[in-house]
Amino acid sequence: MAEPGGTVRDPEAVSRFVEHFAAQLVEAGLPRMPARVFVALLASDDGVLTSAELSERLRISPAAVSGAVRYMARQHMVSREREPGSRRERYRVHGEQWYEALTNREAVIRRWEGALREGIASLGRDTPAGRRLAETLAFFEFMEKELEAMMERWHGHRRNLFGGEAGEEPGAAPGQRPVRHDE
Repeated sequence: MAEPGGTVRDPEAVSRFVEHFAAQLVEAGLPRMPARVFVALLASDDGVLTSAELSERLRISPAAVSGAVRYMARQHMVSREREPGSRRERYRVHGEQWYEALTNREAVIRRWEGALREGIASLGRDTPAGRRLAETLAFFEFMEKELEAMMERWHGHRRNLFGGEAGEEPGAAPGQRPVRHDE
């Protein structure tokens, strides 16, 4: 398997990596097919593959690729883009996929916080169930603040490691952000 730039890789070793890392993501709760497609994109040098390329690399149907990409696009982990001069779509893994995935989870946590506040009001703060919900709410509020601070620290750390600003692809020209067609 040759990647852009002429790098030759052992396709079996790449396949083993994709399956191993995908299995780790499945264990953490990501559905199996989106995990496999995500890692295949992550393991490609430019982070972009077509449905046909993904189907071939993963030995899966185009329908399986489509479903996996649809799931990951909703999670803000990949985006779709048109191949220049073609009707074919390419799928791109975002440069800050982990940041975006966690940020997406932050919105979920805020919705949970709202539901917990409602539950506390319904059950009564001084009941055992109300106290349990209040502690859960306090945990999520703590996590939300910590996540925000951690992401700020990550951006500084990323700049120190790779240069450039947050949102730029490592190795990209300064000011060059990844192409996003889902915004």
